[in-house]
Amino acid sequence: MYYNNDTIVYLDGAWKKASEATTGLFAQTLHYGNGVFEGIRSYGTPDGPQIFKPKEHYERLLYSAKAMHIPLSYTVHELTVLSYELLKKNNLQDAYIRPLVFQAENMALQPAPRSHLLLCAWEWEKYLGEKQVRVMTSSYQRPNPRSTHIQAKIVGHYTNSILATTEAKAAGYDEALLLDAQGYVAEGPGANFFYEKNGVLYTCPLGNILSGITRQTIFELAKDLDYVIIEKKFTPSDVYKADGAFFTGTAAEVAPIESLDGHSFNKPWQNTIGYKLAGHYQDLVRRHSTNFFQPAY
Repeated sequence: MYYNNDTIVYLDGAWKKASEATTGLFAQTLHYGNGVFEGIRSYGTPDGPQIFKPKEHYERLLYSAKAMHIPLSYTVHELTVLSYELLKKNNLQDAYIRPLVFQAENMALQPAPRSHLLLCAWEWEKYLGEKQVRVMTSSYQRPNPRSTHIQAKIVGHYTNSILATTEAKAAGYDEALLLDAQGYVAEGPGANFFYEKNGVLYTCPLGNILSGITRQTIFELAKDLDYVIIEKKFTPSDVYKADGAFFTGTAAEVAPIESLDGHSFNKPWQNTIGYKLAGHYQDLVRRHSTNFFQPAY
């Protein structure tokens, strides 16, 4: 699914076939989860493939590496140029790009003195598909913000996401919704969460969630379209009475939610603000070059 015999990846300054790229068995990231990554999409546009918001993604990657004391000597511009070269070498336009910064061999509970950079890409449909998803409130909580760097995309954080999604699917649902330690809604395993009530969108404030780049794009689109978004704390029971809801994330894009814990929402998806924003989001990522994009290769 992710690569074949012709797939090219970037690893530590060299272009290699994915099937021939290797790493050490004693890498700290493999043993302890101390690594950082990003998920980025490119889209075919009239001007060629365009990477959506590479600056924001790579600024966050550099922040994540710094927060975890992982050395990374690349600049945002260098990473962006490499990403376009990656697309070119693999003849990709609509693609998901995965930069991964992983640690060198080190069994101590301290950062390794050097790190490795992997850039890979593949064609990947929307993570949650096209259908409206049925969601359950997870028994797992988001990590306490005082226990880690919540705003960093850290490899080890996603064990929490795996547990929540696995639990939801085992119970017959499509995806999970995690709460914080106080019982307020936080986010999905790999996406931020919005709900609509009486013409207003609500989402939880920063603090217990990753500040998603797609989330911020929804704020920008809503402002342009005169929709109101209120950041506030709320519980699952507040969401049960909603008119609609959706997830946002680079992999999921804008994903419609059918129900939470078996409670269907008041409006058909096609009549919601989320549906309108989903359409504008697709228009944005596929239009001619804008300030959101770097020039194509």
